[in-house]
Amino acid sequence: MADYDVIVVGAGNAALAASVSAKTEGAERVLVLEKANRAERGGNTHFSGGLFRFAFDRPEQLRPIVPDAEAEFPGFFDGVQAYNGEDFRGDLMRVTEGRSDPELADILIGKSYETVRWLKEVGEIPMEPALLLGGVRVGNSIKWRKGAVIRALHEGVGLSQHWFETAEKKGIDIRYETGATKLVQDEKGHVAGVVAKGPDGLDTITAKAVVLGCGGFEANMAWRAQYMSRPWDHAKVRGTRHNQGDGLRMALEVGALQWGQWSGCHATPINAEAPPYGDRELTDKTNRLSYVFGVMLNIEGRRFVDEGADVHMYTYAKYGGLILGQPGGIAFQIFDSKVLHLLEERYSTSEPIKADTLEALIGQLNLDRQSAMATLDAYNRAAAQGGPFNPQVKDGLGTKGLVLPKSNWAQKLDRPPFVAYPVTGGITFSFGGLKVDEAARVIGTDWRPISGLYCCGEMVGGLFHYNYPGGTGLTSGAVFGRIAGRSAAKYRG
Repeated sequence: MADYDVIVVGAGNAALAASVSAKTEGAERVLVLEKANRAERGGNTHFSGGLFRFAFDRPEQLRPIVPDAEAEFPGFFDGVQAYNGEDFRGDLMRVTEGRSDPELADILIGKSYETVRWLKEVGEIPMEPALLLGGVRVGNSIKWRKGAVIRALHEGVGLSQHWFETAEKKGIDIRYETGATKLVQDEKGHVAGVVAKGPDGLDTITAKAVVLGCGGFEANMAWRAQYMSRPWDHAKVRGTRHNQGDGLRMALEVGALQWGQWSGCHATPINAEAPPYGDRELTDKTNRLSYVFGVMLNIEGRRFVDEGADVHMYTYAKYGGLILGQPGGIAFQIFDSKVLHLLEERYSTSEPIKADTLEALIGQLNLDRQSAMATLDAYNRAAAQGGPFNPQVKDGLGTKGLVLPKSNWAQKLDRPPFVAYPVTGGITFSFGGLKVDEAARVIGTDWRPISGLYCCGEMVGGLFHYNYPGGTGLTSGAVFGRIAGRSAAKYRG
């Protein structure tokens, strides 16, 4: 008799969704293996903003998920726009340049709303309106960006905490400081357990099925160099230090098929002074995503992206990498006083460089000052064409005559004081993963499912390429975690 019905490797959002799903779908004995100690548990989920992007046809469909929203934000439902499946698909395909695996995208989008309901009702994850991430104050009311409306209560910290509480309440075993090092297969090739390394050494733990949900390889400097090349080997890691690609390595050893963009990742503009790995107290508060309201200069004093190409939720995962690719891996976000009230609250976790003139500001920055002033002078001459300025939507307030335009929110930098925030690109998770089918079964290089092996979360390859619509990762983790847990619980060999 196997030691467990289902073993889940990992303890982030996807893995704990899989464990709870397996338990509620009939698996009596479920084990979660968490390589980190209790103080560092939760993977990247702990560091996330807790946002869930999902499809819904009517704002009223959000009421069961956030029943107290109107009390906290009067007129809440009036400020929400429907975000249907075609909206979601359009955003996903647009930012991934049409490369998102269509079968996986169908599952993600089609199951997104019911999964968030399941999180609330079965996972016991409390939700709230995502004011920090998706709310825009317009007079006395709040308008919510399409698709960026709901997050877990208390962001990723709360999401992780509540997942552990639910798992423990349901009688799921959790072993800390215990990481899987190898998949065990029987004589027929079925995955029948894992070899795990814990405080007392190596232990072979058997199970009827195994779910891998232990993240990508973003914290593995050597793998980043191998698959992504420079400068990713020197990138700061925005989340956990424990995502070294262990699950991917184990799966590849038993013949799993690599899938998706192994050279790509989710990256984020972050404070240039952020630590090498995620700070568990600051979590995502090192993010610097309000660049749409200013300009970004590299150390050569040049702009290098269209800061206003789209709302930040559709550009930040790409622009983080572009910042890292600049000389020295650094850039400066520059704003004037007209927009300081629009900067995300996360900017308050560091002190900007300030001055009463642009010349004095540039004089304090470590960049080519002559080139920077020429760039800003040219920008100011070209800016403020069209509009009017509207922070809630792409407003068409652009530049005219620049080789590299700014398409929206292009106000002149003309009202002191002026501020600058030094930023770099921090890696959040790698896009390369494993091929899975509709049941979250891992597919082998023979294009057949590997019996008894399932996968979820950041280990699922193929959904994201080049870029990423903000909030999709947690939804994907929950959708495929729920599927993987259910499939593993039903597996009979």
